[in-house]
Order: sequence, then structure tokens, then C-alpha cells
Amino acid sequence: MSDSPLKVWMDRDGALLRLRLNRPKANIVDAAMIGALQTAFEQYAGQASLRAVLLDAEGPHFSFGASVEEHLPGSCAAMLRSLHGLIETMLDFPVPILVAIQGQCLGGGLEVVAAGSQLFAAPDARLGQPEIQLAVFAPAASCLLPERIGQANAEDLLFSGRSVKSDEALSMGLVNQVAEDPEAAAIAYFDKFLAPHSASSLRFAVQAARSDVVARIKAKLASVEALYLDGLMASHDAVEGLNAFLEKRPAKWEDR
Repeated sequence: MSDSPLKVWMDRDGALLRLRLNRPKANIVDAAMIGALQTAFEQYAGQASLRAVLLDAEGPHFSFGASVEEHLPGSCAAMLRSLHGLIETMLDFPVPILVAIQGQCLGGGLEVVAAGSQLFAAPDARLGQPEIQLAVFAPAASCLLPERIGQANAEDLLFSGRSVKSDEALSMGLVNQVAEDPEAAAIAYFDKFLAPHSASSLRFAVQAARSDVVARIKAKLASVEALYLDGLMASHDAVEGLNAFLEKRPAKWEDR
């Protein structure tokens, strides 16, 4: 295993940036992973020949989600700030972000994925936002999912905490394609549909398509983050849910 939580390399003669989560099998989206992703996106955003990014993951699972420890009251403000900064960086990224997903893609992992453009999922993929089961909610997903899959589907995933298989994710528009080898499918999409274009004109097209949705998500993200930190984390049950998970015991809800 490399020392870095993220593998970074260039493909297709500098036209495709490859980013691979490299902490299998869980690929937890913790402070180190968020920092590595943020650095990579910042480093390559200005590369003139870049036409797309392909984000995937080492091992059998894309990501089990964010670090539950980092969600506790002492550290959650810094964790949310850095994660939401990464989400905004991805939303603002000048070229399309393709994502190849296998196995579990949950919680903070799905929040990162949902900031991408085209999602390719393996038949075994399972996607979900299980935060409500721990008595918290997913701030970034609360902003990203309604835009991506509509309000009703977003509320289903956010309120139930259930995971959906790739075929259901496809039907609700959460993923764009189901393929036995999602990495190969994403590369094939790039080669056929993105590589032939002018990188400069592609950047203008991305900006034109995303400007209004990005503005809405950013505005909502600020208010939802405040609701999480000032409202939710001041409640008994949110802290109890997180502690119960870490202590591997049933939670005792007091409904307050």
C-alpha cells in the first residue's frame, strides 16, 4: 500500500486525470483522504489539456463513508468544513468528473460521488446515506441529491437511510450506467464522447451547464451546515447515536 490515501496519475496523454481512493477495503473519507483529494483537484484544475477526471477506488468497495469519530462534537465542525470545501471544489471543477463505483458507496463516500458528473456503477454496487440510522443527517447529500435525483427520491434515501442496488440507483438517476467493469465503462465514455472535444470549449460547456445548480447547492450547503452544527449536534439523540455506534451497542433515543 502506498503511503498516500490517494493514487494520482495522468492518463490519455494528459487529457484524463486519474484519482483512486487507496485505503481499501473501507476507503474511509477522513481528514487525510479529503485533504489528498482537495490537493489533487487544486493542483490539476488549471491544466489546459485536461478534459475529464476519473475517480475510482482500490479494493472491493468504493467507500464505507466518512469517519464516525470525526463526526463527534469536538471535531465535526472542522470535518464538515473540509468535506464541504471539497464538494464545492468538485462542483466548481472546470471539466467533467467521471466516477466508477463498486461495492459499498455510503455516507460521505456517496456525498463525494454525487458531486461528480457521470457515475458508472458495478452490478454489485450499493449506494446509500445511512446517517439517519445514527441519528444524524448528511448535509452535503441533503443539497446534492434533490438536484440530482429529484426531491422525492432524495427524501427516500435521506429519511430511510436505506441502500439501493445499482439497478435501482440507475432507475432513479443516481447513476448513469451499470457495467460489469465500471472503470472500463468510464474510460470508454471518455474516449468516445469527451476526448475528441476542445478542452477549452468543454470548460465553457461545463460552466454553462452547472452554474445555476452549483450556486443553489452552495447557498443551501451553508445553511444546512449551520443547522447540523448549531441544531442537530446540540441534541441528545445525535450524540447518543454516534456514541452508540462507536461503542457497538443499541442506541437509547430520548427524542430530544
